Amino acid sequence: MQTIYDWVTVAIFGALIVLFLHRSTAQEEPKDNILQYLPACIGCALANYVGNEGHGAIAFAIIVVVLVYIAYVLKPFNLKF
Repeated sequence: MQTIYDWVTVAIFGALIVLFLHRSTAQEEPKDNILQYLPACIGCALANYVGNEGHGAIAFAIIVVVLVYIAYVLKPFNLKF
């Protein structure tokens, strides 16, 4: 945990874990599949790697894409698009 990319991607990954656990323990049947979380997790790992290699702009773009994916596909907080 030495760079900002480490902190940001771990925070996003932690939020994904909380979202998954919250939805998996709900009374109703989950509307999402565990495989829908995979692209966001891979995106976090990729952004962290690219950022640590010194490509900050690309890492920032990947993080933005991951956040858009989470908002559009996983819909936390019942976001409507």
